[in-house]
Amino acid sequence: MYILGISAYFHDSAACLLKDDHIIAAVQEERFTRKKNDDSFPEQSIRYCLREAGITLKDVDCVVFYEKPFLKFERLLETYFAFAPNGFVSFLKAMPVWITEKLFLKRNLSKALKSIDNEWNNELLFTTHHQSHAASAFYPSSFTDAVILTADGVGEWSTTSVAIGNKNDIKFVKEIRFPNSIGLLYSAFTYYLGFKVNVDEYKVMGLAPYGKPVYVDVILNNLIDLKDDGSFWLDMQYFNYCTGLTMTSPRFHELFGSTPRGPQQEITQFHMDVACSIQAVTEQVMLKITIALYEEYRLENLCMAGGVALNCVANGRILKESGFKNIWIQPAAGDAGGALGAAYAVYYQYLGNSRTETAHDKMQNALLGPHYNTADIKQELINNGIAFEEPAPDDYYKIIARYIADGKVVGYFKGRMEFGPRALGARSIIADPRNADMQSILNQKIKFRESFRPFAPAILEEQVADFFEIDAPSPYMLLVADVKPNYRLPLSNQDEQRSGFEKLKIARSVIPAVTHVNNSARLQTVNKADHPDFYNLINVFYELTNYPLLINTSFNRMDEPIVNTPTEALTCFNQTGMDVLVLEDLIITKSSL
Repeated sequence: MYILGISAYFHDSAACLLKDDHIIAAVQEERFTRKKNDDSFPEQSIRYCLREAGITLKDVDCVVFYEKPFLKFERLLETYFAFAPNGFVSFLKAMPVWITEKLFLKRNLSKALKSIDNEWNNELLFTTHHQSHAASAFYPSSFTDAVILTADGVGEWSTTSVAIGNKNDIKFVKEIRFPNSIGLLYSAFTYYLGFKVNVDEYKVMGLAPYGKPVYVDVILNNLIDLKDDGSFWLDMQYFNYCTGLTMTSPRFHELFGSTPRGPQQEITQFHMDVACSIQAVTEQVMLKITIALYEEYRLENLCMAGGVALNCVANGRILKESGFKNIWIQPAAGDAGGALGAAYAVYYQYLGNSRTETAHDKMQNALLGPHYNTADIKQELINNGIAFEEPAPDDYYKIIARYIADGKVVGYFKGRMEFGPRALGARSIIADPRNADMQSILNQKIKFRESFRPFAPAILEEQVADFFEIDAPSPYMLLVADVKPNYRLPLSNQDEQRSGFEKLKIARSVIPAVTHVNNSARLQTVNKADHPDFYNLINVFYELTNYPLLINTSFNRMDEPIVNTPTEALTCFNQTGMDVLVLEDLIITKSSL
């Protein structure tokens, strides 16, 4: 049985194809259109999934969309009525697209699907938004029972929901509804700090360690009423997202003594302190929720999805402090993962198929996207007169590792592309974490992004507890842990007194390029059995340097999607300061071009 899941029309549209409960393919539309967070109907993603399976759309038994538009429209109308006459301009802007398109989503989806295959005439189903998220978190996990926590901006009505997963069943037990939303609270601060909502929340998380949590009490005493069990209520006088065209209100700006930062304005210590404060509050909310859930249900396993589940700093604290023994977070935790979750919800809940315990999760290291073969790439390089090396298999990893150890930055394009926001060793830029200058080199000359942004280490799974204060796998780069004290460097009194971006000048550990200013790192652990290619590369670097880890960042420039094709990889390579490009079994050096 084939089931096609689709997410679209809000942000980060995607498609996922299951054959029974096996994921054949999953990919975001942005990777084909090259439009970051593309929300359009994922036609190219669907076509790719079908090609990967070797089938046509008429062979698909069920197509499922990841949310229910009528429930969303109900929330929109009720919100406008509740806040009227405020929001009339926003209402006028929203209504035309709903009346002409979104209310007729089933018809429009059917039309779009028939444009792919006119013979398609099978079932079109709809799940709810949080059902899709919860299914994406539980069903691909290896757990047979778990508490499932979904936290995001908003689905139809739910903003935070709790469900219990048991074998093939998911039962929702509690929820927090719009407009009270931890995701929208964080997005409001993202907007206030001058970043893009639904895109740049991770920048707020990266900025937070440069500041101090001086506004925590201001937030807790005015914006959010937080209870001991993690339930909360937001004071909507400070927000404008219900009816306006912005996230925050004038009262919010008065409370913090400043209007929102413009995108090009300088980031000051004030902005760092605000980022630190909202990050601290978010961690507090998520910890209260998860501690209360553990105390109530006493299950060992926690599954998480929704945009807030991408807050890996909060995730790291949940792992250490909540009481749950095991945590599994959907790597495509945002709306793209809703396509996968919707498909799984149909297979297990709607169709009632049985589900058994597995030793590993079903995500295949999130390597679920397109792949390209060496022979085709080789011919394309020859046709374009591009020099390359094709080393013997025994020398392949040694050559790449030596380039990295010598301070070169390597674009690494190998195997199936990752599904979700993280590069995990298939479409990655990799470098030496021992190099104290590498963080600024990567940000300024290759990624062309803000200087404060940290980089993640990819480390051999069996070595992670030696370097970091964690003893759990993190294959999807969704947990943060501190560098162990024995790898940290002593700081001078002058260095201790540095503040703001001055902290960037300090080497804090023997792996300074992946050590954030608070001694933390966002970890990817690499398992030999699950990700043998990337494991072999890191292991050869380990043999060469005695350090079992590499810098791993996504193969793209700022505000661009991760590269999908060899041509896109070459373009990015040529337009940046990368030194070496690996395309499957071939190696290209900048000096040879």
